Amino acid sequence: MDIVEEDKCPSCGTRNAHHSDKTKKEILNRLNRIEGQIRGISKMINEDIYCDDILNQITSVESALNGVKKELLEAHIKTCVVDQIREGQDDVIDELMKTIKRMLK
Repeated sequence: MDIVEEDKCPSCGTRNAHHSDKTKKEILNRLNRIEGQIRGISKMINEDIYCDDILNQITSVESALNGVKKELLEAHIKTCVVDQIREGQDDVIDELMKTIKRMLK
């Protein structure tokens, strides 16, 4: 996995992720498919499609988003978290635990 060094955005000061181009491409492709599903749901509502069919599509989108969330969490742990721990920034563990707790709600 080609990882670029973590840095901060000069204009806003936020941290940048450092995932490989492959990981970013995979996540963006999945998000683009989800975006298409969302547009499809909007069209279904506009066309008065049966509610149960729309609810099934929404469940499908939620499942797809959960998949992206899991993929990104794994990439985050394997790159960002590991690198910060190696740099002595152990507070990243508390940050990760807060994120996981929010994800489990």
